[in-house]
Amino acid sequence: MKKELLCLALCLALFSCKEKPAETGEKGNDTISKQVANQPVLREKVLTAAEQSALTPDAVITALKEGNQRFTNNDLTLRDHSSMVRNATEGQFPKAVVLSCLDSRIPVEDVFDRGIGDIFVARVAGNFSNTDILGSLEFGCKVSGAKVILVLGHESCGAVKGAIDNVQLGNITPMLANIKPAIGRVKDFKGEKSSKDADFVEAVAKENVVNTIENIKAKSPILKEMQDKGEIKIIGGYYDLHTGKVEFL
Repeated sequence: MKKELLCLALCLALFSCKEKPAETGEKGNDTISKQVANQPVLREKVLTAAEQSALTPDAVITALKEGNQRFTNNDLTLRDHSSMVRNATEGQFPKAVVLSCLDSRIPVEDVFDRGIGDIFVARVAGNFSNTDILGSLEFGCKVSGAKVILVLGHESCGAVKGAIDNVQLGNITPMLANIKPAIGRVKDFKGEKSSKDADFVEAVAKENVVNTIENIKAKSPILKEMQDKGEIKIIGGYYDLHTGKVEFL
């Protein structure tokens, strides 16, 4: 009888030991489920033609400003990029075209919290326009339906500094010629007009944005007509490397 009771006690002890891990596991699963349930929903959809058509230039500008605010707050939208890439294979209906500098410190899509299919990005050192860039902008707006062209300059731009310093180096020299008109546009500057003066570099960079916008309008009748009809807006911005904030000019 004692042996039977001892066996029974051992069995109960073993059974109890086996149950505890299972109980812990169930609690762990509950915690995981709650964590998953509390996660923000990933954005998986890409913009459709109908959604793009319903947008106005002003609505797109507002979206860019709000996106930049999220970027500076480190609150970027969670996106399933793999899914969005697959969903965009049938076509793209972007909101805007951004003409940015080559600079790697300006992750344009992140700066405006945009995902796959949201914006076209054209890059060239000094964010100026030429025939190839103009053709790309026309494609983005006239063919693909973008509502806004944003010319984006930035703080401490190397291309702007090179233009100010009259750099002579290979194909960089004729490239910088596109930026030099902006230097002459800076009037009544009281400081040192050199690349060592950050305020002067900023002034030239902002004038370069304005000059680029004027060139786009002057050299692309297509885009000028679209703007005159209110179909698009052509605007400028200046990116602060220290804060990530875009000043809309």
